Amino acid sequence: MLGGVPMSERQKEILKMIVQEYIHLAKPVSSKEICDELGCSSATVRNDMAALEDLGYLEKTHTSSGRIPSEKGYRYYVDHLMEPKKITGEDMLKLQMIFHNQALELSDCIKQSLMVISEMTSYTSVVLGKASHENKLKEINVVPLNDNSLIVLVITDQGHVEHKTIELPNVSLEDVKKTVNLINDLIVGTPIDEVSGKLEFEIKPIISRYVKEHELLYNVFYRVFREFQSKNVDVVGKDNILKQPEFNNVQKIRELFSKLNEEELESKIVADKNDISIYIGRETKIDSDVAVVQTSYKTAKEEGTIAIIGPKRMEYDRVVELLDYMKKHIEKETEE
Repeated sequence: MLGGVPMSERQKEILKMIVQEYIHLAKPVSSKEICDELGCSSATVRNDMAALEDLGYLEKTHTSSGRIPSEKGYRYYVDHLMEPKKITGEDMLKLQMIFHNQALELSDCIKQSLMVISEMTSYTSVVLGKASHENKLKEINVVPLNDNSLIVLVITDQGHVEHKTIELPNVSLEDVKKTVNLINDLIVGTPIDEVSGKLEFEIKPIISRYVKEHELLYNVFYRVFREFQSKNVDVVGKDNILKQPEFNNVQKIRELFSKLNEEELESKIVADKNDISIYIGRETKIDSDVAVVQTSYKTAKEEGTIAIIGPKRMEYDRVVELLDYMKKHIEKETEE
């Protein structure tokens, strides 16, 4: 609507063209470029661009007579003008190769897929798993590799498995197994984010009576659980977004980098019920110069949220299709 009057089809087309041109070239769009595309007179296009600017859909920059989309303009484009962009065969093949790799756990498939999407788009990807307080310890196990090292497996009631290789020179396998048995006997069923506390106050005093290298073993298992707790968020391609021309000054880079840390993103990216959600600028609560496209997934064993963070000048149509394809693939693979 323009001042209560419906936006004309030509004005919609002009706004769409300016958004798409600016997304691809990152340069203000002039009325001449629009005239050449539409075949309209320059006076007509200038009038329409001025009307769109007056209503807040376009902005004029200080360095050019051209216009760029405003936050409101991007929102109108996403909600009313954007058309689905079919995923390319090349992009599809890269993602299929990951999901069809039987050797990968689902969580690894998701992370590798997001790495590929980050490389394709030069944006930053984020995956948020189910909060650690919703995962309870089902079992802890160890697999010896040699005399000095072993793999610790942490299994939750949600079917999530975390593994870590640790070095334990001069510690007997018997002492390791005693410690594991005590943990399994006493704190199975505890939410993951409470396990490290119980280790300190309930398990540590007991293993000190029965296990020779109790201090070393306590520290090892404490670190394993603390790392598991903090793994609710993975950020992939954090520096990719800094390749965008919007973020080419040192101060802006510092500001943005400080906002792309795991703790900050965990509180700002919240799962919702929509298939795909798009947040632009101030809507993101991350930074007024970024946009977030996100979706949630749910399988029999796991659920979480995946998100792509880019500039407001993001290829929304492409990112929406990539995330939609990825979400369907996650849920389809786990059903089969």
